[in-house]
Amino acid sequence: MDANKSIPTELGTEKISKLLKQYALPAIIAQTASSLYNMVDSIFIGHGVGPLAISGLAVTFPLMNLSTAFGTLVGMGAASLMSILLGQKNYNAANKVLGNVVSLNIILGILFMIVALVFIDPILYFFGASENTLPYAKDYMKIILYGNIITHLYFGLNAQMRSSGFPKKAMMLTIFTVALNTILDPIFIFTFDLGIKGAAWATVIAQTASLVIVMRHFNDKSRGLHFEKGIIRLDWRIAKESLSIGFGPFLMNAAACLVTLFINQQLRKYAGDLGIGAFGICNRISFMFIMICLGLNQGMQPIAGYNFGARKYSRVKEVFWKTVGLATIATSLCFIICVLLPKSAVSIFTHDPELMAMSAKGLRTMNAMVLIIGAHIVSTNLFQCLGMVRKSIILSLSRQILFLLPLLYLLPLKWGETGVWLSYPISDVLSCILAFTMLGSLFKKFGKMKDGDSPADLGIKF
Repeated sequence: MDANKSIPTELGTEKISKLLKQYALPAIIAQTASSLYNMVDSIFIGHGVGPLAISGLAVTFPLMNLSTAFGTLVGMGAASLMSILLGQKNYNAANKVLGNVVSLNIILGILFMIVALVFIDPILYFFGASENTLPYAKDYMKIILYGNIITHLYFGLNAQMRSSGFPKKAMMLTIFTVALNTILDPIFIFTFDLGIKGAAWATVIAQTASLVIVMRHFNDKSRGLHFEKGIIRLDWRIAKESLSIGFGPFLMNAAACLVTLFINQQLRKYAGDLGIGAFGICNRISFMFIMICLGLNQGMQPIAGYNFGARKYSRVKEVFWKTVGLATIATSLCFIICVLLPKSAVSIFTHDPELMAMSAKGLRTMNAMVLIIGAHIVSTNLFQCLGMVRKSIILSLSRQILFLLPLLYLLPLKWGETGVWLSYPISDVLSCILAFTMLGSLFKKFGKMKDGDSPADLGIKF
């Protein structure tokens, strides 16, 4: 292949602010759009099916988080590895990474689908379903699982498209998926009278259409990175490296699955089925702003990874701090909407008075310290971008496992339902303290390094 074609060498030379605009803005738009189509499902289900259907949808969140965890294990790890390899100008290995994304996603996607479908009832009961909400959760989740391989391949290859120099095309593809899903939702839910099943079919069909487009992109032989004979076979060395880098975000999503499971169980105990529905609404609203931070991360990832691979440490630091500033703006907007205007926000999803009151209370309480969480998210991603797997894993798990889970158990013993919501701001503060401590140690090392120095000289390994 022509190594110079379509390879984003400007990552090592262009102004950081321009690169962030070029890479982060499309990713932010794509991530926001992605969170919007999750919200669209909830809005149509809430108004078209009812409050118990929203609770049933919320019950599926842990299982969907677990599916996402396996998707990010492959996709995000491979995207970070590809950026570093491109920075090292190792184009042949980068192309093999692309092939491994396909083979690994097919293998993991099939295994996850089979296991989840076989044990669907006990899994959903374990995740907080009741006799009232199980039918809704099962109807939705079975269809999503049938399309699990498609979902994994679409998101995994979309990440490679962004890392290989096509952030705008990756963004447009996500927007297309959202738009198609939004069009299909009311058709399947109302016109075809499929209810919650209709929302699931709309999602799977939209992702299938987008997967066809992204596959055509990588089948184009004129591109620097493309499918070619032999690369779809697993290369275990590359698979091991990409999976090790992706293990941090995998654990973060797996931890989100565990946390959501525990929240559902606690809310069902202290607030009933509507409590689970309230969390589903709060999670959708808050997550939209978190997705903006994740979009910034995706924009930062190829820039930081490329320049780390090229040993341009000053550029790594610059892109990090600029990303932190932008992420803090996003979380400040989240604070304004969720803490100051919670009733207006939840009214988008439901007009049921009891569910609205419960959701507004939860939204306000759980986002009390959201202002600082953007910096934590970006810090975690920096360690992942640089291939520092252990540190990335520690930060990925700290907020949800080390702090949030114990608080979710202890605080409701005294404050009931309110204790569940209070667990979030307290864990936010504790996890940020840990992140900033680890970050200080890393930048102390960076301060002693000059561009061109080997990272191994100061114990920074990849």
